[in-house]
Amino acid sequence: MKEIVLDTETTGLSVKDGHRIVEIGCIELDNLIPTKNIFHCYLNPEREVSKSALEVHGYTDKFLSDKRKFAEVADEFLQFINGKKIIIHNADFDISHLNNELSLINKKKITRDFVIDTLEIARNKFPGSGISLDALCKRFKIDNSKRDKHTALIDCELLSKVYINLIGQKEPVFQFQNEVEKNSKELIKNIDYFKKVITPTLDEIENHKNFLKKELKKNFY
Repeated sequence: MKEIVLDTETTGLSVKDGHRIVEIGCIELDNLIPTKNIFHCYLNPEREVSKSALEVHGYTDKFLSDKRKFAEVADEFLQFINGKKIIIHNADFDISHLNNELSLINKKKITRDFVIDTLEIARNKFPGSGISLDALCKRFKIDNSKRDKHTALIDCELLSKVYINLIGQKEPVFQFQNEVEKNSKELIKNIDYFKKVITPTLDEIENHKNFLKKELKKNFY
């Protein structure tokens, strides 16, 4: 089964305040293993980046000014996610911004039927605990040292590992180790061991008895 891990960066928090998307990142998973298929783009949001958003992702107005607009990448993006489950951390945020962009160009919105929210999974699994992406990386011992700023592709890479742990699966390396252990045990179980039995001669038995008598006298008398 193919799934898409998705993340966006924006000019600010709320679409109600006119904020727009500045980056989209997607990583494809096939049976929970990342494939080489990714979708990534920076976007010209046609408005200024808020100060708070700039501190989060670091994308300046100058950097974004010559990038494509959402309308220019929409069809490619929709084709990439078509028919696949979408994995998002805090889906309400990303879906609201994506659907705002789609509505501005009269495209069909993304329904929540195809969306898995890892924030909701984490909230149900670890009530009362930290459930941010950084907190979950710490819980699952996932290296997030590259996450100096919030960038879509790095966040997607981390989220793909968090997702595997959240749903109770092990990463492929551990699955491989388990399979090796299983096969090794099976191999040992099926091996027939043969021991060569050597019967001592009468002289050897008599010599052994005499040896024991001498040792007993030496140690106890």
